[in-house]
Amino acid sequence: MTTKPSSVEAPTILVGVDLGLPNFDGELEELGLLAQTAGMTPVARVTCKRRAPDAALFIGSGKADEIKLLATQLGAQEILFDQSLSPGQQRNLERHLELPVNDRTFLILEIFAQRARSHEGKLQVELARLQYLSTRLVRRWSHLERQTGGAGVRGGPGEKQIELDRRMISETIKRTKERLVKVKKQRQTQRRQRERRDAFNISLIGYTNAGKSTLFNALVKARAYAADQLFATLDTTTRQLYLGEAARSVSLSDTVGFIRDLPHGLVDAFQATLQEAIDADLLLHVVDASNPNFVEQIAQVQQVLVEIGAADIPQLLVFNKIDALDAEHQPVRVEDSFEIAGVQTPRIFVSAKNMLGMQELRARLAQLASTEAAEPEMPVYSPDSSGADL
Repeated sequence: MTTKPSSVEAPTILVGVDLGLPNFDGELEELGLLAQTAGMTPVARVTCKRRAPDAALFIGSGKADEIKLLATQLGAQEILFDQSLSPGQQRNLERHLELPVNDRTFLILEIFAQRARSHEGKLQVELARLQYLSTRLVRRWSHLERQTGGAGVRGGPGEKQIELDRRMISETIKRTKERLVKVKKQRQTQRRQRERRDAFNISLIGYTNAGKSTLFNALVKARAYAADQLFATLDTTTRQLYLGEAARSVSLSDTVGFIRDLPHGLVDAFQATLQEAIDADLLLHVVDASNPNFVEQIAQVQQVLVEIGAADIPQLLVFNKIDALDAEHQPVRVEDSFEIAGVQTPRIFVSAKNMLGMQELRARLAQLASTEAAEPEMPVYSPDSSGADL
């Protein structure tokens, strides 16, 4: 299936392959948002079904020919795949299509590189990009193949350059990891200082563009960057949160948003940043209540929490953006519960943008911060009282 938007500026063709796996985005909406965030303009979206990826071209030669013709007609400058491509598939596709070809992993890395502001964030992005690039050196030096004497000939200029490049990247990766270790130690020192103050630590987590930074600003009256776009926040920001007469000092941290198929290299590279979530007493899991795929997004966030060892930390679900819901889908109560992985998890409805439900959220946080245990204890309502069909 192929659809053609009308825009023709910085043209990019989006490609998705339905392999029969769950969560396939048939409209490539999220990939399109990611592309726009990175400064690209999608001009066509191509989807197809396969039982398994083609070993050489991922999509097969017939579909590759179709994309090549479409690219010629639209003057496309790049092809972007929703799935991760192997280095060989990427190289073969570029030769076949005669255009740059990139995948979802590369796109996310590019966005992170554009958005990182802090020293730590830039180091983390650099590490992730180097790790990704280290597997694709052969593609970068394919123009030297003619100088190597043909297939089966070893030791030519191309091979030497690849080895030099690989060694350089390996050394850079090592240095970057060492610098990140120092940053991680600094964060541990900061956390120990908060622990000595008996601080109650809360971390905002959630799918990208769920409204975490807007909620953060509303709670602590900060001016953290917030925008209606993917990955508006990359660097962790921590502020003191005043909750009236709460018995303990409270700190609130805004962290990077999660996303489907988050590259494992980024999970590893951002370990220092995500450590704020791992060490939290409570996770405020922010959900975009207006997104029709919010159940899938909750599951994706839970998956990342498992990967970083934070799945057992108590959560309070904050269903945000209720101002974007029509009257029929407005919640019938401010607080209830929602099942995550078989566990009833407390939930509260807010609009951080319009300050709806914020007083109730503050009261709930004050109650949790004033108790010895961080485990939220809220009444479990029956499904028919959980508020519309959210």
